[in-house]
Amino acid sequence: MDFLIFQKINNFAGRNIYLDSFGIFCAKYLGYILILILFLFLIKNFKKYLPTVIKILGAVILSRVLIAELIRFFWQRPRPFVENNVNLLINHSSTHSFPSGHATFFFALSTVVYFYNKKTGILFLVASSLIAVSRVFCGIHWPSDIIIGALVGIFSGWIIMKFFKKS
Repeated sequence: MDFLIFQKINNFAGRNIYLDSFGIFCAKYLGYILILILFLFLIKNFKKYLPTVIKILGAVILSRVLIAELIRFFWQRPRPFVENNVNLLINHSSTHSFPSGHATFFFALSTVVYFYNKKTGILFLVASSLIAVSRVFCGIHWPSDIIIGALVGIFSGWIIMKFFKKS
């Protein structure tokens, strides 16, 4: 099923230069724009937003560094382009793909933002979804890498917010 969904998404790659450019932009650069927006917002009054920064860092560390890397240690799944003929739009090392580090990172960040500001959080979640799906489109992740990465990120953001709420 994962392979079938992957093919449905990845088969759109290489057909239209504008769609390919948008997919590459989302997969490689949209995340930097999200971080820049967040940085510009938080830097205005750093002392006031320091607890928010700590929660974001906590969620990112929990999701990306601890949970995702622990899963990768036990489940070493190759990327789609390693064993299959895919429409590969961006170069990537053949490291293990499960779960998606981008999905864990950006969904954890977006979840914490959502707890502070629902409208901005929804925009961040939409951007995170674009980043995640575009990585399947570009041929470097399986759909299940993205889904589990997103769930790990959302769960980590939620756990961090619950933890800090009690303390």
